[in-house]
Amino acid sequence: MSLLFCVCVLVACQKEAVEPKYGTVQLKFDNIVGAQDLKMDNTTYTNGSGEAFSVTKFDYFVSNIKLQKADGSAYVVPQDSSYFLISEGQLSSQTVSLHHIPVDNYTGITFVVGVDSLRNTMGIEKRTGALDPAGTAAGMYWDWNSGYIFLKLEGTSPKAPTNATSRQNFMYHVGLFGGYKARTINNLKTIQLMFGSAPARVAEKGTVGVQIKADVLKLFDGVKPLSIAANPDVMVSPVSADIANNYATMFSVGTIQVD
Repeated sequence: MSLLFCVCVLVACQKEAVEPKYGTVQLKFDNIVGAQDLKMDNTTYTNGSGEAFSVTKFDYFVSNIKLQKADGSAYVVPQDSSYFLISEGQLSSQTVSLHHIPVDNYTGITFVVGVDSLRNTMGIEKRTGALDPAGTAAGMYWDWNSGYIFLKLEGTSPKAPTNATSRQNFMYHVGLFGGYKARTINNLKTIQLMFGSAPARVAEKGTVGVQIKADVLKLFDGVKPLSIAANPDVMVSPVSADIANNYATMFSVGTIQVD
């Protein structure tokens, strides 16, 4: 009789133990220029080289997201649900909702700027949603070079050369994942950010909002200073690696809110 009782208690405990609880993490990307909010087209900023510039486009891919825990482990967002295109021109894209996150205390976040080599070389049926070259990712894919543009910054500057339409445009399109059939530069960058002294607590059915700031000035004034006059147009060139090293420093954590 006592053996039967113990078995029943054990089964009951096991049933309770296999009922995980989940919440939501919202990543809110806030694009800035130094201490100012980024505004496109008509607002003028100045980089560390003393060059005035305005931004007309600022888009970048975020992928392969992991949420860090205090014990050193991490929750890995399922890869098929871990590709996002952040666009300054589309407000809705700047909030990334991560659902079904296990209840826990999270101390930081890791993500990749760009699209990893495996996904870059998968069949088109595996590149849907944010990665659809004919849809959301239109304009962020090189058909001629078979790969995604990880980050795109376009704008105008009096230091840029005058083009055929009498505009002084500059353009930075950074891609390259190391090469498929031939070796190339690898501009994939892994970003790791800590949340500070207070962890982000994901509660059951709750939502935690994490503000992530992306500072455009860091593209010019990061690891290696970049001059628009010297480099008005960058795509597949060694300078793209300098820009990638710079934008790897542009992210920081802002406020954390619990709803």
